[in-house]
Amino acid sequence: MKRALSVSFLGLALLASVPAGASGKQNTPAVPTPIIATNAQGVVHTTSGQVAGYIENDIYIYKGIPYAKAERFMPPTAPDAWEGIRSSRAYGPTCPQAKRMGWYSDESAFSFNWDDGFPDEDCLRVNVWTPGVDDGKKRPVMVWLHGGGYAAGSGQELPSYDGTNMAKEHDVVVVTLNHRLNVLGFLDLSSFGAKYAKSGNVGLMDLVAALQWVHDNIGAFGGDPANVTIFGQSGGGGKVSTLLATPSANGLFHKAIVQSGSMLRTMDARYSRRIGEETVRLLGLDAASIDSLARVPYNELLAAGEKAVANVRQQAEKEGDVSCFIFGWAPTVDGNVLPAQPFDPVAPAQSKDIPVMIGTTLHEFTASTYVPAFRTIGQEQAVGMLRQKYGDRTDEFVSLFGKVYPGYQPKDLMDVDFTFRPGAVEQASLKASQGGAPVYMYMFAWESPVMDGILRSTHCMEIPFVFDNALRHASMTGGGADAQALAKKMSTAWANFARTGNPNAEGLPEWPAFTPDGGATMWFDNTCTVKNHHDRELLDFVRQFPTRGF
Repeated sequence: MKRALSVSFLGLALLASVPAGASGKQNTPAVPTPIIATNAQGVVHTTSGQVAGYIENDIYIYKGIPYAKAERFMPPTAPDAWEGIRSSRAYGPTCPQAKRMGWYSDESAFSFNWDDGFPDEDCLRVNVWTPGVDDGKKRPVMVWLHGGGYAAGSGQELPSYDGTNMAKEHDVVVVTLNHRLNVLGFLDLSSFGAKYAKSGNVGLMDLVAALQWVHDNIGAFGGDPANVTIFGQSGGGGKVSTLLATPSANGLFHKAIVQSGSMLRTMDARYSRRIGEETVRLLGLDAASIDSLARVPYNELLAAGEKAVANVRQQAEKEGDVSCFIFGWAPTVDGNVLPAQPFDPVAPAQSKDIPVMIGTTLHEFTASTYVPAFRTIGQEQAVGMLRQKYGDRTDEFVSLFGKVYPGYQPKDLMDVDFTFRPGAVEQASLKASQGGAPVYMYMFAWESPVMDGILRSTHCMEIPFVFDNALRHASMTGGGADAQALAKKMSTAWANFARTGNPNAEGLPEWPAFTPDGGATMWFDNTCTVKNHHDRELLDFVRQFPTRGF
């Protein structure tokens, strides 16, 4: 997936900062305490050596710790051990990736406030936030998998990803990480012999290696290796979906949260191999010279890979058999690392007993955010545009939409999401039908007030709330009292789920488990409610006009 299109699965945004209307007292930020950065305090022993972080506002923070190393296209291996104490106070390298085009939009750059760090292929790093180290406590561990599809992003790219508030307010250990992406993580060269048999999935194998590092080391950071939750948004949700079906990850995590990223199907090997073969051809190489691919400059390698994806996708669409959510840089069903499609035709048996939370935002890729004319679009014009998709059944769609969203604005016809929501409901239904651990479902419908409200509840909007970072990422949320109040509720629900497998929390109505018949969905807004299959008939209609992924 092209970087120009991605922040998570895509690159969105816009904004400015306007406080939300107060529904109570606005929280006063805690007075920061001096940073303590010394080798005399907070040094932790890991399997590779000692690391020193820093202490800020009573939270121990460690950044850029190597969890593995890898040669290009090869599976990860244990990192090199080191002598003495390794300073781990700054984020490590991020995986090389295409230029982020969002920086050229002032509104996007302001709202998302990305930190893209510095790129290097030696990028396998973890970051840890914890309330205490070597204290004998066993706190829930929450491992965040970043968005950007499998092509872009990092464990530090948004202010929302900072784990300080989550660790401090909810007594959990937060981990974020970097792994190999795009052509470095998912170029399938298996056609060129056994040496490259796993090359199409080494980025996925990095995630497993990171979870293994957590299993082996997190106890020293005050976490419980027997209570690990993986959670991620957009591409990160896709990674969670895939790890639920990855045999080598079995036993390394115990709960899972999929945010706007239910990925039921991923790449088929016949297409991923074609992409690998086409990349090699475009670079003027062949089987005899394949090993020289490891020395091709990254930008040249990426350009060839992106062109190969486009060429093969065009072929696949002619064959009429493109059913994966992401075509190109994504894990491939190779019969080994990933034996089968994650959630097709059934939920993976290996994760039957893992509680799962699944949800989306109401608007996701909000058309009116990017097309100013859509913000004031009239009913007739909006319906006319819908005819391009629904044809002579457009009136039927509008009628069903009105039943689900009475009093809607015409722009809602363009903005309400039908890309992620159908897959999320299907994933939840498949999981619930197993009769194992429960699945909980949510919808995030809170609309940001920034930039006169043009962001609405767009893709990525729930992340500051999940991490209790509504104030830290005020350029996205506005940082007002309503945002902070909802962030407290949501972050508590996420932490409770990580602790017990049940997200019910003070300040929320009772949140029942999702069932295919009941369809219970927690609706997050200034007033939180539970809705039951509120849009089932509408989704049944929309599924007849499928929207492919990316």
